Amino acid sequence: MKNESLPPFVQQMLRPETYPHKAEDVKLVQTHISYVFLAGEYVYKFKKPVDFGFLDFTSLEKRKFFCEQELALNRRLCPELYLGLVSINDNGGLALNGPGEAVEYGIRMARMPEERMMGNVIKAGGLTREHLDDIVALLVPFYQKAAANDEINGYGTAKSVSVNVLENFEQTESFVGSDALSRERFDRISQYAGNFLANEALFNDRIKAGKIRECHGDLYSANICLADQVYIYDCIEFNKRFRFCDVASDVAFLAMDLDFHNLQQLSEYFIKTFIEQSADAGLRTMLNFYKSYRAYVRGKIGLFTANAPEVDDATRKDALLQARKYFALAEEYSAQG
Repeated sequence: MKNESLPPFVQQMLRPETYPHKAEDVKLVQTHISYVFLAGEYVYKFKKPVDFGFLDFTSLEKRKFFCEQELALNRRLCPELYLGLVSINDNGGLALNGPGEAVEYGIRMARMPEERMMGNVIKAGGLTREHLDDIVALLVPFYQKAAANDEINGYGTAKSVSVNVLENFEQTESFVGSDALSRERFDRISQYAGNFLANEALFNDRIKAGKIRECHGDLYSANICLADQVYIYDCIEFNKRFRFCDVASDVAFLAMDLDFHNLQQLSEYFIKTFIEQSADAGLRTMLNFYKSYRAYVRGKIGLFTANAPEVDDATRKDALLQARKYFALAEEYSAQG
């Protein structure tokens, strides 16, 4: 994709001279909601002005607010990475943290070694049980200390969870019948979810057990780095109904991700170890449901990414392939359930 098709501030951020530090080879990575710049020893992340219903970044004020939320919430697990708020300013020309009016806001992060990103460790065949032990050792006290109150508990009811689950089906309805999502697959997954959500007592039991917390919300390999220590970053800052959830929903995401990468034995080891360390035997009751939910979310995001007008053909093709695989996995969990 040519740089001219990108917003002016993105074109500016692609120029090495924009940065106050050495940044010889700036790389842009796009998601459906972010522009991420890998620049030397740092990462700069800006939110796209999009509204998907479950998030709204359409105004500069909102983007600044959610950047501030992102910093505060992610510092719970890895304060070393989240360095501060940055701005793009216009004073007759665009500049990073320059004079003039702020026209965009983002965050600056310390850059982690690419080869130690969990996804790359998995690709290299290097993920071990010891890595998962370290992840569990970080997560168990995190959840124990995480906020829990009546408001947060309200997000653990079957009715509240159904809002998130049914929203996914509504937002993908227009894609049903495509190569990525057949009508038969859509119907099987949605029927399973509806049947499970009818078991209100299961969700109430989790509330009574104190398992609804202010969680991470996006816990999978793309947001974990296995470097000198475990870094878990990029939590959900844009909508509390995705962050206020059952601990089972959070850990099910990582377990599903390991299944997605054909690491079923490590997935089972992760869940077994987490249950032992957290004394949460009731988690298994909810596991399959939340795995299916999480797989479907990733499939939906793949569809959104593939249909974003600013992404290039290679990104679009890969996003569709990933979406198809995630929807197939969601159907597998539905059949098991």
